[in-house]
Amino acid sequence: GVTVFTGRANCLYYAKAELLADYLQANLPHFRVHKITQHPDKWEQWLHDICETNGWEHRQSPIIWRELLDRGGKGLLLGGVNDFLEYAQRYYGITSMMLSEEMLDIAEENLQAHIEIEKEEEEIKSFIKPLQIWITSASAPICYQLIPLLANGEVFGMTTEISIHLLDADQFKEVLCGIVMEAEDMAFPLLHSISEHTEIDEAFIQADIIIVLDDILLNREVQSLENSIREVTEICQVYAPLIEKNAKSEVRIISSGKTFVNLKAMMIMAYGPSIKPENVIAIATSWESAAKAMLARKLNMGAAGVKDVIVWGNITGCNYIDLSHAKLYGYDCAIWGPANFPRPLLNMIYDSEWIHSEFLSAQSSLSSRVCQCVGMLPAHAVATVLRYWYHGSPPGEIVSVGVLTEGQFCIPEGIVFSMPVRFQNGNWEVVTELEISEMTREVLGRLAHELVQEKLIALKEIKEMHPYGADKITS
Repeated sequence: GVTVFTGRANCLYYAKAELLADYLQANLPHFRVHKITQHPDKWEQWLHDICETNGWEHRQSPIIWRELLDRGGKGLLLGGVNDFLEYAQRYYGITSMMLSEEMLDIAEENLQAHIEIEKEEEEIKSFIKPLQIWITSASAPICYQLIPLLANGEVFGMTTEISIHLLDADQFKEVLCGIVMEAEDMAFPLLHSISEHTEIDEAFIQADIIIVLDDILLNREVQSLENSIREVTEICQVYAPLIEKNAKSEVRIISSGKTFVNLKAMMIMAYGPSIKPENVIAIATSWESAAKAMLARKLNMGAAGVKDVIVWGNITGCNYIDLSHAKLYGYDCAIWGPANFPRPLLNMIYDSEWIHSEFLSAQSSLSSRVCQCVGMLPAHAVATVLRYWYHGSPPGEIVSVGVLTEGQFCIPEGIVFSMPVRFQNGNWEVVTELEISEMTREVLGRLAHELVQEKLIALKEIKEMHPYGADKITS
């Protein structure tokens, strides 16, 4: 076993016990020592915690125990300095003859050494600057699936450490604690820390990335659209000022979930005027992935070969899956070509009735697949977009993301609308050179109308709640 010596760094009696322990370790082959000093300011709390954990009664410095490594369980308490001196005399016939002056010198050295070690540890910690990731509504199933994807190194890189902060209401504290414990047990090398938070005032401190998962009940039989939109605006009204106050200036915000992802992104920008609009995006990748998989099944090929399917509009409302630019790679057909040879998807699907009846008709089966996801698909969608944002999207490919419009494709300005983008060098840009048909343009106009209506309802709700506070988002 090992004898553990712990005490206040400037304690004379700890110095006396330590010197005797060093002598025993040097002269007895099986006597091993482990020393722990605590700063005088932290000693009382540390002693209270260690005694409470082990069920011991001890009130002064030092405290000494035996760790019986071969037996498991808690250590065997020896006591304080007098108990240890008696133990050394009884078992080894050795006593300490240290004078008070020597004890004072060693105690002073111990305190200086402890302060220097603490300083070195703080300096080492200062070089480790993990990405601070905050996840709201973290009790949602998607969060459980998302954490391993963020922590395995594939999203931010194999040398980037991350700290994850889980935020939710106090009623979900137990769920959050369970997630934290399980994530810690997985011992991800790049997961610097993971913690749960239920105090809203401490939300988003030093955040580099914020993933907003909040959803609201969307049942027209239970509440009206206006009430649902009011709930969304109230959530964003709380989050946005906290983001401005606590997060880093370049914080990147991702809106995900099953309801109002476009509106959430827009309201965060509205209530947080100092938040950069280009740093707020809504995730459409779940729809994109599910559409590619559905098309791949129809074509009897791998979904990875289906590229450039575009999701336009209101991601969790009325959207349009556009196949006019979609391409197939590695498709087995009469015409062969190299692996990077693309074929227009619509030329390969001859069953136009299937496209319009089963695939495009309100995206019936597609919609049900996306909406019934437990968490794996949306978690993968968030992780994929974050990877693209930090490391760039695949060359030549386009990705659908909800972003603030600036008049592209004749879509009205000032709404968050899903459209094709490319990620490069930590930024994104809308693929404006894309040619779209007159029919697609008409569809986009109808989709934009729905989002404009949502915005108008939100403005009305804000004006009713804050008659003088809505001006900043009317522009």
